[in-house]
Amino acid sequence: MKFSGSIVWLGGLLLVNVDTVSAFQVQHGVRPSQSLAFRLSTKLSVINIDESAPREIGAFDDWAANYGVQKAAGFQLTTEDGLDFSVMTTQDLPAESPVLFVPNQLILSSTKSFEEIGRMEDAERRLVSAKASDHVPQFYLFLKILYEFEMGEQSAWYPWLNSLPRYYSNGASMTPFCFDCLPPLASNLAMGERIRFIQFFQALKYVDFLSDYTKNSKELAKWAFAVVYTRGFKTYDGDFTIVPVGDMFNHGTETELDVNFDENGNYFAYTSRDVPAGSPLRMMYGDPTNPSHLLARYGFLDESSPATFCKIMVPRPSQKLKDIGYDESRMVFFKDTGDVSPEVYDVLLYQLLESDPQNQQAFYNAHMSGDYNTKQQFHEHYYPQTSAALRDHVDTFLQDLEELSNKGIGVDISTHPRLPLIMQHNEFVKNTFLTVRSQLYEYA
Repeated sequence: MKFSGSIVWLGGLLLVNVDTVSAFQVQHGVRPSQSLAFRLSTKLSVINIDESAPREIGAFDDWAANYGVQKAAGFQLTTEDGLDFSVMTTQDLPAESPVLFVPNQLILSSTKSFEEIGRMEDAERRLVSAKASDHVPQFYLFLKILYEFEMGEQSAWYPWLNSLPRYYSNGASMTPFCFDCLPPLASNLAMGERIRFIQFFQALKYVDFLSDYTKNSKELAKWAFAVVYTRGFKTYDGDFTIVPVGDMFNHGTETELDVNFDENGNYFAYTSRDVPAGSPLRMMYGDPTNPSHLLARYGFLDESSPATFCKIMVPRPSQKLKDIGYDESRMVFFKDTGDVSPEVYDVLLYQLLESDPQNQQAFYNAHMSGDYNTKQQFHEHYYPQTSAALRDHVDTFLQDLEELSNKGIGVDISTHPRLPLIMQHNEFVKNTFLTVRSQLYEYA
C-alpha cells in the first residue's frame, strides 16, 4: 500500500515529497486588498450557493491532485444522490495504512485567517458582548470563507468551495417551527447554533474588507457559517481547522480512521484497523451517545448511535449534582438493550434525597469517596422510589414527544424542508425510550 508520489517511511514517520505552491502561501500581517472585495460586480465566476446547485466534484478532485494532495490506491469519493458524498475504499487496507495526505498550504485555519486578515477589533467586541467569545476563532475562519467566495474563480480554493454542499440541515438552517417540534435538549442545541449564526451575521457590519453585498446577504453568511461548523474541527493545539478532501470523511460511531498533523502542519489520515474493500472510511465528529448534538451542529441523524441522553433536564445543575454524574454524555439510555446508565439512577436518587439533607450528603460522600457498598445500600433502600420516578419520567417524555411530533403532521415541507429529518430524530428517540420503558416495567 502506498500513495502516488514520493513517499518514504523513516522511523515510523511518513515523509511525503510535495512541492510548495505559491498560490497557497499566506502573506502574514497583510489585510486583503479592499478592491478584491468587489469581485461580485465583475464578470468573474462566483459560486452558486442556491440550495439546489450541483456540487462540482470532478474539478475539485483534479485541483487536489495538482496541489499536492495524495490518496491511497482505493480511495474513492462516492454518492448515492449527487448531493451527499463520502469516502470508501475499493481495496483492502491493513491497519495503520496511509490513506490521505494534505499539505499545510491547502489547510484553512482560524490562526492563518487571523494572520492574513488582521484583528477585527470592533467585530470581536460585538461577539464578546454577545457572550460568544469562545467562538472568535471560528469567526475569523468564517471571514476567510466569505473573502474567498468574493474572490470567485481567482481564489486558490475556488474548486474546493465549489464542491461543497449548498443544502444544510444544521440548527442554523432550521426555522423557529423546527425548534418547536424538537424535544428540549435538541431544540436548545439547535437554537444555540441559530443564535451563534445571528451573532456572526451581526458582527459582519464591523468588517471593512468585505463588500456590502456579502455583509448583507443572510443566505451567504448562513452558507459560510455551515461550512465552518460542519467541516471544521478543533486541533490538539486549540486551532480551528478545515482540511479540504479530509472534510469528505463522514462520521461513524465505529470508525476506520485516525488523523494527525506533523510538525510542519501537514495532515495525515491512516487506518485505525484492518479495513476490507468496499468499506466506508469514517472518523468521529463527536460523542456518539449524543445524536441530538450531531443533529444540531452537523445536520444529520446518526442512527448507529448506541445510546441517547435520558432527557432529564436540570436548568442549572449544582456542582454536587455534576459530581454525582449529571452529564448529557453519561446519563444515557441504550438503544438496543434498554439499559439505563448508573449515572441516571445516581442523579435521580440524589434529587430524591433533597428532602433528607443528611442522607443526601451521606450518599454524596459515598459517591465521592468511591464507597461502592454504601452507595449500593442507598440504591437498594430507595429503589422503589427511584424506579417509579424513572418510569414516570419516561412515560411523561413519551407523551410530550408525541405531541411535538404531531405538530409536524400536514405541514408544508417546502416551507420547512428540515422537518422530515426532525421527525426521524424524534422517532429514533421514541424507539429508544420505548425499549427502556419495556425493561423498566418488566422488572417493576
